[in-house]
Amino acid sequence: MYKTLHGIVLREVKYKESSKILTILTEEEGKITAEAKGVLRKGSRCAASAQMLVWSELTFFENRGRFTLTEGSVLEDFAALRADFSDYALGCYLAELIEAVTDEDSPSAVTLHLGLNALFALSRRLYPARHIKAVFELRLMSAAGFTPAADRCAVCGEAHPAQPRLSVYGGEITCARCGRDAASRSVPLCQASLAAMRHVIGADAKKIYSFTMDDASAARFQAACEEYALAQLDRGFKTLDYWKSLNSLENTYGSV
Repeated sequence: MYKTLHGIVLREVKYKESSKILTILTEEEGKITAEAKGVLRKGSRCAASAQMLVWSELTFFENRGRFTLTEGSVLEDFAALRADFSDYALGCYLAELIEAVTDEDSPSAVTLHLGLNALFALSRRLYPARHIKAVFELRLMSAAGFTPAADRCAVCGEAHPAQPRLSVYGGEITCARCGRDAASRSVPLCQASLAAMRHVIGADAKKIYSFTMDDASAARFQAACEEYALAQLDRGFKTLDYWKSLNSLENTYGSV
């Protein structure tokens, strides 16, 4: 049985001499695993669409739940990402995050479009990379059911808590007074970074990136979003480590 789906490649693993095993998030059927036979051979009709971070119209032969890619037509390749090591590494981290929160055969249009919009913003450099990363991490956690309770202090109910902190495991905000004896690990925020979190959680999908703050507040916001995502998923990501290593080199030696 042949099926035509729209999807983006989240992970690729070389298989045998000229094939790949692909993890693909599709619009119609959610996350699937597919074999791309002979895709590494010269002249393959699927070579372009079987690459990481490429959004394509894909035709599969399905047999008893096993997918084999037979044809592909690229819709958006986010080519600019491949011209910059750091941006491409960050894109791969976003893909790894998506893979971590999605299940086989369970469509999630919200997650798919969140990922596509983030890759578009990153490839077009519509916002700073660290801004895109932080917004994506927090919004993805919310889409996956891990929305932090950021509307008020979880203990005293203060809507504008002084020296707020985010519990990265509990997903709660506390003020300085109420969080003094908190047992779980937390990260510091400020009024601006807390406001940014509230914006990302509640804003329309088209407006989640549309806010600004000073550098110090942005740093708190970015650190909180990363810490929260890693804590909620209870794991690390090699792609994140690699992206950080590239940025460390760039800060030391200039553009890589």
